[in-house]
Parts: sequence; C-alpha cells; structure tokens
Amino acid sequence: MTDFKIYTCGSNHGYRILNCEASMGLLNSVRYFIPELVLIAEALIILIAVMFKGKRLAGMSALMGLVVSFITLLSIKQTGVTGGLFGNIITLDSVAIFFKGLCITVTFFTVLFSIKFRSGEILSSEYYAILLLATAGMCLLASANDLLMAYIALETVSISAYILTAFLKSNRKSSEAGLKYVIYGAIASGIMIYGMSLLYGITGTTNFVDINKFVGAYSDTPLLVVIILMVLAGFGYKIAAVPFHMWCPDVYEGAPTPITAFLSVGPKAAGFAILIRFLWEAFYSALVTINQITVIWQSLLMIICVLTMTIGNLCALKQTNLKRLLAYSSIAHCGYILMGVVILTKSGLEAVLIYFIIYLFMNLGAFLVIIAISEITGREDLKDYHGLGWLMPFPCVIMTIFLLSLTGLPPFAGFIGKLYLFKAVIEVKWYWLAVLGALNTVISLYYYARVIKAMFLESVDTEPSNPQSAIRNPQSSVSLYYSIILVILVIPILVLGVYWIPLLVIIQKLS
Repeated sequence: MTDFKIYTCGSNHGYRILNCEASMGLLNSVRYFIPELVLIAEALIILIAVMFKGKRLAGMSALMGLVVSFITLLSIKQTGVTGGLFGNIITLDSVAIFFKGLCITVTFFTVLFSIKFRSGEILSSEYYAILLLATAGMCLLASANDLLMAYIALETVSISAYILTAFLKSNRKSSEAGLKYVIYGAIASGIMIYGMSLLYGITGTTNFVDINKFVGAYSDTPLLVVIILMVLAGFGYKIAAVPFHMWCPDVYEGAPTPITAFLSVGPKAAGFAILIRFLWEAFYSALVTINQITVIWQSLLMIICVLTMTIGNLCALKQTNLKRLLAYSSIAHCGYILMGVVILTKSGLEAVLIYFIIYLFMNLGAFLVIIAISEITGREDLKDYHGLGWLMPFPCVIMTIFLLSLTGLPPFAGFIGKLYLFKAVIEVKWYWLAVLGALNTVISLYYYARVIKAMFLESVDTEPSNPQSAIRNPQSSVSLYYSIILVILVIPILVLGVYWIPLLVIIQKLS
C-alpha cells in the first residue's frame, strides 16, 4: 500500500493532495470503514426499535452511535494508515478524517438540540435515523475519490436533508421549504450528473486519480470548462455558493431550527471537502501544465468567491427574521472559506480547516440561542428581541459573543479564523481579494450589530406580536439543559480567540 503524500510543486499554484493509486483489499477496506458502518447500523437499530415502542430512547441511542463512530474514527487516525478503500473509490487520509470528525460533531450537537426541541410536534425516532444516515452520507462525501461515489454520497445527504427540512408536517413553512429544497436540488443534481457523464466520456474513467492523468490532453478544449461549470453547480448548491444559493434563506427559515443549524455547517463542510478533492486532484495536472486553463479555472472560482461573500452580506442587511439573517450570513461565510480554496496553497487549506472548526462552534451556538429563546417567545423575528438583553441577560450575552465572533472581531475565535484566511491570500499577493474580504467583514458588522442593538438598546415592546409570549414575564429563563450546551459552545470561542496555537499545530499535522 502506498501512503498519501503532500508536496509543494514548483508552480505558483503549488499545493496539492496527491492521492495514492494502490488500494486496500476488501477486508482491510471494511476495517477502515467502521465509522460509517456504525452510523448506518445505529440508524437501523433506531428504526427497528420503533416497532417495539422504543421511541423515547431514540435521541440517546443516536448520541451513543455518534460517540462510538467518533471514537473509531480517532482510532483509525492513530494508526496512521492511509490509502484507497474498495478499489480506490474512497480515500482514507488526514483531510478526509478531519471532515468526517467535523460532520459527526455537528450531528452530535444537532441531536442534543433536537432532544428538547418542541415546535408543536415531538420529533419521532425516524428523525434521528435519517439524521444518522445523512451523517454517513457526509462522511462518504468527504472521502469520495470517484465520480459515482461522490454523486451517490451527495444524493444521500440531499435526500435526507429534504426529508428533515419538511419533517414538521403540520408546519406549512416546513413543508414549503422542503418542496423548494427538492426542486432546487433536483435541478442542481441533474446538471452535475450530466457534467460528470461528459467528463467520463472524454476520459473513460470515473476515478479522480485516473481523470487527472487524462484530463490534461483536453485542456485546450472549451468542453472542459463547460464540465467544470456543470459539476460546480452540484457542489456549489451543496455549499450554498452564489449563484446556487437561492434555496438557502427559505429552507433555513422553514426547516426545524436544529436542522437549520445542521444544514449551515454539516453538509457545507462535506461539500467543501469534495470540492477541494475534486478540483485539486482530478484537474491538478491540467492546471499546472496548461496556464490558460489555470486562469479560466481560478477566475471562475474567484468570481464565485467574491459574489458569494458580497451578495450574502448585502442581502443580510435587510433581513428581519433571524434564521433568514443567519442564512445569508452562512452564504457570506461560504465566500470567505472559498478564498482559502481558490488560491491552491498549503496555507489556504490550513486556513479552511481552522475556519471550519471555529465556524462550527459560533454558528451552532447562534442557532441554539434562537432555539432557546423561540421556545419561550414563540418567535424568531428581530422585533421580538427588543429589550430581551435585560429580561434574559445570559442567552443574550452569549448571543453577542457568537455574533461578534461571526463578524471576525477580536478577542474572539472568529477573528483568528479570518486572520489565517486573509494571511493565506496575502501570501500569494492577492491583495485585492483580501481587501474585498475585509470590506465584506465591515458590511457584516452592521447586520450583526442590529441584533445586539435590538437586545440591549431597544425598549421592550409593550404590544408584542405574540401576545401569549411568556418572555414578558421576568421570571422566564432559558432551561438549564440549553444553558449548559451554550456554555460548552461558547468556551472554544473565548479560548481560541486568545490561545489558538494548539489548534494550529493540530491542523498543520493534518494538512
């Protein structure tokens, strides 16, 4: 078995994860596929338990399955083994393990959010089973090394997300969001699979490594650019990059809030993992040897990067629903992360990994505050947060920390994440991109500050939009359960904002 190697090319575009061509046998492949098998097995156990009236334990059972899956993933990482699994259609390397661990962690917190979540309906056991299957799909997507595997994994995540989005059957917004998600997803998937079929047609293979060998011969044809655009439609849809972002605000608003939090981090991380692997492995040789194609390829991604962060931030300025506001915020953050992808350097990859860890805590934390407060007020609109900081100081102070970190202000962890992204861009002397990123950060401060202003500087509405709201009772407070999780999520934001070196060391070893 040949190990994965990482090296620096002589080209200015210099960084690449070299895949290994040797793959493990079937039995060895199964041995290193245990984390995904645990998730699938746990989902089946939960579904079987439903027949025996085991619904109450579904949430706890899902948490146990996620913990076991994460532990087995760590044990695989400790072995230091790398290679191709099942005929090299799946990759086992440090970057794949990182994104798998990230996705499992996101689902773990999503299940924690869901156990106590109430929105007119009690979430059934099937909810947790589908959530685990979505996580298994994300793990496959993060390590896919083949066009067919990438498509199957992407559809596994997408179909699960469609169901979870529309899970609140009595909620009209949830059903509408699910329908819109399906329509947008079907169009994006159709375009992507057609692009993949064209790529197979000109190369005769679906494996990323083999594609890399043949694609250079077609670098002088416009068809290759068309293929990249079509495949980017599918991956761009998954990460909510402009112009494939139209589904995001409506879906985030209508979905159950724990699922909104899940969609904002988990599938986005898996989407970035496959995007990085596809572009940096399947097309790398063509990009290095044919400079004309390099310019086209990077220009396309660069335009998407700038449009994503700019349109996301500008559209967020006028939002009054907090879930829609954070939806556009997540689109903008996708643009920031794309800065690390487009420059094709080791520093860029390290910045992406650092940013995702920090983004996990601050974005999930912000959504948990919305969950906790909406279960008291029954509302998610900005006007219902007027004066809330004085009636419920604890969640509002926590929310302020998350929002300032999302903005990228010191001394919070979000500043460190953006610092390394900008540093990676400046190292390749793309100063204009760093300036655009900084300007977008200034724009984002406005709409994040609007929420803080509403909580602490606006007077309490004497005629609330929801007359039954219990928040007008000073005795109302966030439950102890949610408070503990909020503290767990906010601690990394505070610690990593002033002491991030251990995280940097870990990421440098992974990348």
